[in-house]
Amino acid sequence: MKRKSFNKKIYVLVLSGAGTMVYAQETVKENNIDEVVVTTGRTKPRTIITSAIPIDNISAAQLKSTGQITFDKALTYSVPSFNSSQQTVSDATAHFDPADLRGLGPSRTLVLVNGKRKNQSALIYVNDTPGKGEVGTDLKSIPSAALQNVEVLRDGASAQYGSDAIAGVINIILKNSVGKSTVNLFSGITSKGDGFNIGADFNTGIRVAKNGSLNLTLGYSSQNKTNRAGSVTKDELFGVDNAWTQANPGLGMIIGQPETKVANMFVNFELPTGEAGKFYAFGGTTYRNGTSYGLYRTPYWVSSDFGLLTPKGQPYNGFQPEFKTDVYDYNLTSGWKGMFGKWSFDGSAAFGSNAVDYVVGNTINTSLGGNSPTRFKAGGHQFSNIIGNIDVNRNFGVFVLGAGVEVRNENYQAKAGEEASYIGSGAESFPGLQPQNEINKNRQNIGAYINSEWDVTKNLLLGGTVRYENFSDFGNNVSWKGNARYKLLDDKLVFRGSVSTGFRAPSLHQIYYSNVQTKITGNTVANQGTFNNDSQIVRSDLGVQKLNAEKAFNITGGFAIKPFKNLTITADYYRIKIKDRVLFSGDIGYKTGAPGSPDITNPVEVILDNNKITSLKFFTNAVNTVTEGVDFVANYYTSAIGKGRLGVIAAFNYNKTKIVDNIAVPPILAENGYSENFFDRKEQSRITSARPKTKTILSLSYDISKFNFNLNNTYFGSVTWQHATDPIKDQTFSGKVITDIVLTYKITKDLKVSGVVNNLFNIYPDVIDSKGDVVTDLGGRFKYPWEVNQFGFNGTTFQLNVNYTF
Repeated sequence: MKRKSFNKKIYVLVLSGAGTMVYAQETVKENNIDEVVVTTGRTKPRTIITSAIPIDNISAAQLKSTGQITFDKALTYSVPSFNSSQQTVSDATAHFDPADLRGLGPSRTLVLVNGKRKNQSALIYVNDTPGKGEVGTDLKSIPSAALQNVEVLRDGASAQYGSDAIAGVINIILKNSVGKSTVNLFSGITSKGDGFNIGADFNTGIRVAKNGSLNLTLGYSSQNKTNRAGSVTKDELFGVDNAWTQANPGLGMIIGQPETKVANMFVNFELPTGEAGKFYAFGGTTYRNGTSYGLYRTPYWVSSDFGLLTPKGQPYNGFQPEFKTDVYDYNLTSGWKGMFGKWSFDGSAAFGSNAVDYVVGNTINTSLGGNSPTRFKAGGHQFSNIIGNIDVNRNFGVFVLGAGVEVRNENYQAKAGEEASYIGSGAESFPGLQPQNEINKNRQNIGAYINSEWDVTKNLLLGGTVRYENFSDFGNNVSWKGNARYKLLDDKLVFRGSVSTGFRAPSLHQIYYSNVQTKITGNTVANQGTFNNDSQIVRSDLGVQKLNAEKAFNITGGFAIKPFKNLTITADYYRIKIKDRVLFSGDIGYKTGAPGSPDITNPVEVILDNNKITSLKFFTNAVNTVTEGVDFVANYYTSAIGKGRLGVIAAFNYNKTKIVDNIAVPPILAENGYSENFFDRKEQSRITSARPKTKTILSLSYDISKFNFNLNNTYFGSVTWQHATDPIKDQTFSGKVITDIVLTYKITKDLKVSGVVNNLFNIYPDVIDSKGDVVTDLGGRFKYPWEVNQFGFNGTTFQLNVNYTF
């Protein structure tokens, strides 16, 4: 298109030197990029170099260049401080995959869609995985095909956005383009011939009225299971070496990614209202059906299935319980933004919901004998919120003033399963939720903030924010933030930093969740009971305090430099201290011997006996931590290499969390000898060493003629699993490099074909060394680590994508 010669500035999307999608300000007369402008925040835009806070701005194209299918995995291979890995044999957690920034757990990363808070998931992670005891946002409900770009704010932001933003903010920007449609088909399989996946998505942009737009995304995908179970001929967990174990060296286990089917629809709608404003509405719905697997019930574990699962005439060989989930995620936001005089205004209302229903299949309730069903509705959970926002700001030249109010209602529900799922010993693998576990609780909160930025001089910027929150269940909180930035060398060198306080309200899940769960302890099967923080047992009998908000103090400091046009380098140090972290306690069990013979002088054993469980757990504020780290990002992009264009991204994160001060053990537990059990070494390691302390990404892209080549190398640093009581049995799993290749060929202007090889060199984590502890690998069932999973264990995968635009 021929451009006229005039100085009007427009905003376009360009590929920056980082290879990331950012908003750029283009001077049309000069026909080149004048300045890159980041549009996050609630003040006027700043360039990447002149921003006072560290931000990653990642395009949909960059996410796609990782070769990963799901959004959470693509982000893992794009942002060094972000981690999400596939879980296995972990009930519903296998269908969510806990994700976090800076190793601070899923609860402390706030997720926004188009700048608006997204609802959390219904699931609380209570299995032995990273993020245990926490609640996150269901990132698997976000389809990559609907994304325009993703902004990752790597700084505490509670003062701007409220609870949950201690580690940072992920802002998902939906596509709003019009005038074209795209169909994408994909399919893949692992080098072992399992995990076959296939899917399609469709995106289109439609002009509405004169200047309005409707962008629509539809998608469907299906994924088969993988299996990377151990191979042993003796079951060390039960001490059995017989004909069955010899004939079944995998002990019947299925350990890997679950079977999954996903369908989604997302929309992003805008309609101008005169010259001063526009109405908008956006959101989507995702349905996900999955099947994962529990521990195989061997014939010497469960002695009979009463002929319910074994085909007639066949010998009984045990059975494989299936854990099935139906996950529903909905979110819709609508509002109006525009100008009232010299003030900009944005008012919106949002509804979000996430629900998960549990079904346990291919199993029995042994208490019911031959009358047992083989499929059980085991109950479910739901979380929803309704949010109203009003934000205003005004530019007074060198001074920008903003303010806002947010009102939120949250609801958490737990519903019981059918009686057969929990009566007696309950369904094998997952006893259903019981009537006493049912809950339907609400809470309300209102927050108000005021923020400002002042360009004191051409080079010096100062900013500050104060926020007040009131929660109906625990009271008030005030958080604040101050930041500064100073430019040198004609904006080519910038020093920046911030100091802030933050907070995280305990989730309704953490306050009210309760259940009975089947666990393996030593070489015995046990029923573990979780009591909610509002119960008489926890509050009165055990003397545990009411859950309160976590408090944080964040410091960030660093620099950004642009030594020449196509190279940008940033480095930032951070320190985050969190007080009164909410934790999920360790197993509190019998001290005197076997269940059924309690010591009546020990109040814990009396509780266990009265509730017919072998151990108990609960949530409480008890740990203080300090997290320190460094983020480094170097971005280079040029068109001067031969006839092609070269892009290089080098990014690094070092992150270390340690527990400081003494763990606050409730007095009744301490007095009865449970201090070491309350939050043992294994539980502590989920905070301190379950995620890599170092992670490095080196990404190269090269465009020439009709070809695009991407080579990505991601180094996941070592992780350490700690034994509950014996340091000699700890194991450190060494760091590994995962190499991914994506090759794209443009057959025509509108038709592209891509071949993807993920994990080119078939890298797996180190094999578990049980060191004589049968629980470490569950008697040989697990070959690779799952409690401190770095990057999964599927090995090499191949994928083919076909993309057509019209």
